[in-house]
Amino acid sequence: MNLSAKTVVVIAIGAALYGIGGLPMFGIPVFANTTLKPAMAVLALFSVLFGPIVGFLVGFIGHWVTDLFAGWGVWLTWVLGSGIVGLIMGFYPTLTKNRLEKGQLNRKDFFLFVVLALVGNIVGYGCSAFLDTLLYAEPFTKVFTQLSIIAAGNTLLIAVVGYFILKSVAKRNAQSRNLTEA
Repeated sequence: MNLSAKTVVVIAIGAALYGIGGLPMFGIPVFANTTLKPAMAVLALFSVLFGPIVGFLVGFIGHWVTDLFAGWGVWLTWVLGSGIVGLIMGFYPTLTKNRLEKGQLNRKDFFLFVVLALVGNIVGYGCSAFLDTLLYAEPFTKVFTQLSIIAAGNTLLIAVVGYFILKSVAKRNAQSRNLTEA
């Protein structure tokens, strides 16, 4: 995999924003070492704008940064989960034929955005929960509760914040296209 300098910079900025924004002081604690963090909107945005590889790396590196500074140690299983969320959400541009880049955002595309957020959270953090039970002998009920809260909460958060971000991006892209076509 050969990443351009621009892509590396985008990953670094995204990971830093996601990592710092994921710290407990910026989130809402909901369960044992489980926080709903508005930074999930950052992960969604970088994934949607730059694709699955950037999404994965922003999620993976960013969650690692959060864990390093949060003081509870790095949980690689949940770091991987965030990477998977970013990866899955990163398929948005391909599935919508890059309509957002063209300044378009319809209801169907927004619905797909929310579905990708839900699927990404269930698959990504589902892997985290499964690996926690397998590798760390965490109780299944605990990790299933974490998964359920995080998947629902993150999806809702991504949908609400993401709607306004996507509308703004579509509007900006539409204006940009109009200027270049004039």
